[in-house]
Order: sequence, then C-alpha cells, then structure tokens
Amino acid sequence: MSTMFLRSLLLPLICVLALATWSHGMSRGQQRPSSLDAASNTLQYHGGPLLTKPNGINVYLIWYGGFSLKDRNSITDFFASFASPGRRQGPSVSTWWRTISTYKDKTGKPVSDTVRLVKQVGDVYSSGKTLKRAQLANFVKSKIESKIFPLDPNGIYLVLTAKDVTVERFCMGSCGFHDSILVGGSTRVVFAHVGDPTVQCPGLCAWPYALPAYGPPGPALVAPNEIGTDGMIINIATLLAGATTNPFKTGYFQGDALAPLEAVTACPGIFGAGAYPGYPGALLVDKMSKASYNAYGANGRKFLLPATWDLIRLNCKVIT
Repeated sequence: MSTMFLRSLLLPLICVLALATWSHGMSRGQQRPSSLDAASNTLQYHGGPLLTKPNGINVYLIWYGGFSLKDRNSITDFFASFASPGRRQGPSVSTWWRTISTYKDKTGKPVSDTVRLVKQVGDVYSSGKTLKRAQLANFVKSKIESKIFPLDPNGIYLVLTAKDVTVERFCMGSCGFHDSILVGGSTRVVFAHVGDPTVQCPGLCAWPYALPAYGPPGPALVAPNEIGTDGMIINIATLLAGATTNPFKTGYFQGDALAPLEAVTACPGIFGAGAYPGYPGALLVDKMSKASYNAYGANGRKFLLPATWDLIRLNCKVIT
C-alpha cells in the first residue's frame, strides 16, 4: 500500500489539527467536499474489480498483541451489527453500509451488501512489538499458506494491533491502511491494518472522542465504548468502505491512485448533519452515559460511523 493512501485516511484527523488550512470538510447540505475534483464532481470509477460476491464479504481477523475482553467484544459486536438492525428502530451499521452497496463494477454488480466476521485468531507478539508494514503483509500471507485462514479473493484479512505495538508510520502517517498481496502465485487478496490509538495518538486517531494537541477548543465527546476502541471502529469502518470499493487501486477513487480519496476519505471529519471544521455534526446522545453516537448495533451497542460519498446524490451522506 502506498504511503500517500495512508495520508488520505488521516484527512478527517488532519483537518482538526490544522483548522486554519482545512479545506476538505463539508456540511451535509453542501453538494460535495472541496477535496473532490470540480470537473468530475464525484469519485471516478477506474474499471477495476470490486468485492461483489452476493454471499457477502468475509472478514478474517488477527488480534495482534494484548486486547481486553471488553475491547474485543465491542469490535466483534460491530461486525455482528452488519446483520443486525440493533435492538430498536433507528440508524444502524447495516443501514450505513447501504450507501457502499450502491457502488457497482463495470458489469453492474454491486459491492456485497453485507460484511461478516467468519474467523478470528490471536497472536501474542510473535514478531515483537515493533512491526514494519511489510511484516503485516507477510503475516497475513503466512496465515493463508498455513491454512489457518482460507484463500478468499472476496475476503478482507484484517490485522488489529494492540496499544503497545508500534507499526511503521502508524500515528505518524496513518491510522490504518488497506492493500493487496499475491498468494499462491495467482490470487490477489485484500488485507488491512488498524492500530489501537489509546496510548500512542488518541487525539489523532480517535477524534472526536479525544482532542488533538493543536486543535480547536472545546471538550472531547464521550465515547460509547472506549476512546481507543471507538477510534479503531471508526477507522475499521473507513477501511472496509475503501477496501471493498477500491480493493486493487483500480476501483472508485478521486485523484492520484497512490493518494486516493475513497468512499469515506472523500468526506473527512463528517459524522452528522451540519459538520464543520472541528465539529463532527449533530449526533445522538445517550441520556445516561452522555456518550455521542450515530448508529445502533448488535447487543445494544452504539457506534460512531463516518459519512460516505453518495454516488447518486453526489454529496457526503451521513447516516440517518
């Protein structure tokens, strides 16, 4: 994966760090974020394959390092929420994904309409606590070649690293990234990484639940789960959207293929209606905990999910 794509994943966070020069955000009422090319007015489709299998996108999860049971449950409940509307009517993870499933390939096939976690394994620092991005790719490849995970061209192999694991360019160049690797000489599969920002960079990779060192004034929002965990979920959602609609750098994106704006990164810093620099938009607030969120999930969970680029209305769509 290119360095510059990682930078695009950081746009929502860089925006709050550099308010004076912020130019990519938009409120729900605007037609498009200024980060998109004025001539095209949308993300362009470059003719490549998407993840479109009708039986869904399978996620294979590697927990690298030490995660608490509470954090694990929050993240696995997020994945379970794609198949569950939650315990009540209202915006949900599954309804959020509907915008992504409107993206179609050149044959007219849409992105798979559901995501499911099918297998997860743990790894307690087998390669130490300092990792290169190339090691993550090899790590995923070894899990497939050793038959721990199946070879799934419509799957996403997701590596989550614990808060005490340092990954190359994490917190300096990215909050996560997606890429693809060749396995078995002929099959290319998608993999991704998201790190826990609790210790290393909460103000960068868990905004708006933590404040950046140099950002706009005002209190951080209360997280419905945990600051670091909710930051990870925001970034997991961002990567799922990008990896399914632009898995091999030939799908939907705007700009340079090595520094693309994708389905979510085209809408940086937007979570609710009326968002502007340093303000995520109008959100739901839990009366008891005061936690802010915009989506209901499985097992009574509440999550914060980013806006997505709507190919039909040509604007950034927040979940409603």
